[in-house]
Amino acid sequence: MEVRDIRDSAAQPPAPVFVARGLTKVYGSGDARVVALKDVDLDIRQGEFIVLLGPSGSGKSTLLNILGGLDAPTSGTAIWRDHHLTGASDEELTAYRRDHVGFVFQFYNLIPSLTVEENVRLVAQIASDPMKPGEALDLVGLSERAGHFPSQLSGGEQQRVAVARAIVKRPDILLCDEPTGALDVDTGRLVLAAIAKVNAELGTTTAVITHNTAIAGMADRVLRLSGGRIVREEPNPKRIHAEDVTW
Repeated sequence: MEVRDIRDSAAQPPAPVFVARGLTKVYGSGDARVVALKDVDLDIRQGEFIVLLGPSGSGKSTLLNILGGLDAPTSGTAIWRDHHLTGASDEELTAYRRDHVGFVFQFYNLIPSLTVEENVRLVAQIASDPMKPGEALDLVGLSERAGHFPSQLSGGEQQRVAVARAIVKRPDILLCDEPTGALDVDTGRLVLAAIAKVNAELGTTTAVITHNTAIAGMADRVLRLSGGRIVREEPNPKRIHAEDVTW
């Protein structure tokens, strides 16, 4: 299999936009106490494509939820540019998520009574500088399906609509939790290609959680988690295209 380098190796790495130090997350107390993250330090650069690998319970989703403003750590700090996510109020975190973060999850959560375009437009209406829904759908290769309902789409098409919905507000950050977990190889590649296209063309800082080690080849950097810690960081000098991913 030919591996193609799709990154400009001469470019200087940009400054970090995420800086996390000592992130720890504990759920419950006493005998029910569960430590989801343990003293995690992390920098993520503007426009970087990160893949987080690790078994269930390793802390991947907890880390992503803290970076996305969906959860707060028990201790430590997380900063995105000049936004201090730790210690922020609910209103501040809501504004951060609305204005800066796009989420893609394993299950599409499309509204069945709305068309594809209407599902995407719903998010565009709350954004300060959205693209047109048609532009977002064109980025994921689904402009011809704009008038269809979710029930008329395949699973891969629904997930690409979910990507379009996440990016229509032009987010600075795209956070994806097992976006191909419910898909077969061919449809999974199409979803990964859409995510990679958004990262490349919009410069969106992207983090993808997966159990699938094959997807790691698409990343600028791979973070391996175990027991709530980042146990290894692996820079990837030769990124591959989604069409070259096999599992």
